[in-house]
Amino acid sequence: MYIQHPLTLLGGISPAEFMQRYWQRKPLLVRQAIPDFKPLVDRASLFAMAAQSEVESRLVVKPFKLQHGPFPRNKLPKLSQKDWTLLVQGVDLHDDKVADLMHQFRFVPDARLDDLMISFATDGGGVGPHFDSYDVFLLQAHGQRTWRIGKQKDLSLVEGVDLKVLANFDPSHTYVLNPGDMLYLPPRYAHDGIAVGECMTYSIGFRSPAQNDLARELLMRLSDDTEDLEALLYQDPLQEAVEQAGLIPKTLQTFAQTALDKALQDPQALARVLGEYLTEPKANVWFSEMRMSRLPKQLRLDRRSRMMYDDKNIFFNGESWRANGPDARLLRLLADQRALTKAQLQGASNAAKDLLLNWCNSGWLKVN
Repeated sequence: MYIQHPLTLLGGISPAEFMQRYWQRKPLLVRQAIPDFKPLVDRASLFAMAAQSEVESRLVVKPFKLQHGPFPRNKLPKLSQKDWTLLVQGVDLHDDKVADLMHQFRFVPDARLDDLMISFATDGGGVGPHFDSYDVFLLQAHGQRTWRIGKQKDLSLVEGVDLKVLANFDPSHTYVLNPGDMLYLPPRYAHDGIAVGECMTYSIGFRSPAQNDLARELLMRLSDDTEDLEALLYQDPLQEAVEQAGLIPKTLQTFAQTALDKALQDPQALARVLGEYLTEPKANVWFSEMRMSRLPKQLRLDRRSRMMYDDKNIFFNGESWRANGPDARLLRLLADQRALTKAQLQGASNAAKDLLLNWCNSGWLKVN
């Protein structure tokens, strides 16, 4: 992506300028971010997704009663009923066109890009004034939605409802979005979207892991990676009888510190488990294995695949490989472009071709 080139998607500014001026700083309203935009998933197809057990969906009926899917069509309210919203998460995992739309936002690192949610609402529908802990682009796909936004200081919530609804919402701006219009909001920027008639909104969301959750996940992965940790049990043959039974022995504290140091003794260990964690497929993702004996002439990543890299490793769907030289450059290109052309594949070594073929047969790559 040419990050210095102006994008209609961003209102005629470049990705570089957007990241410097707006990202995590202030909202941006873009009229006709995608001119003449039409929904990529029609209402019937969205309802069919919501009926599937492998698709995460929620139903919100005012005054903010929340239900979790799946939702067979007869479990959804009538279209003539006002004030209800169907939220279908991760639609990019189930539709190539939606995945392609989400990838237009790859001027933000893939490590941060999460998923695309579609919100269908009847007249008056919405989830109430709230704030998100992550950045979000709100693209209007069908109908109209009124957005009230504000840099909320009072984050107290309404008690006794299923959703986190702000008790004292104080909006500073109001916008009506038409199909193709888009609103960017940084984290914790309060907003309330209300459908004007039947409408559909696409939310492009970003991952923002909490530091304590990330530390817990990485430490668990590091311990799983260290084969000898379970084999060595704590022993204390020199332990004497104690009068203060509640005091933790210094030898046990030292043993615990040694265990942690051992898990971190490989200087690349933390970078490796972070990359594996960031590329772990969503819990509801399953790949269909294939039987190919020859590498195709062109390749692309399956829409559900996650591929990243650092200066020493390639990470793909929760696994990692050390790579350097021309093969590393080729695989990094695949991660950046999410595809390889015939000319690019011709320069691959036999080892790289074998690896790519293995990924094809795992269902991670598709014929372009």
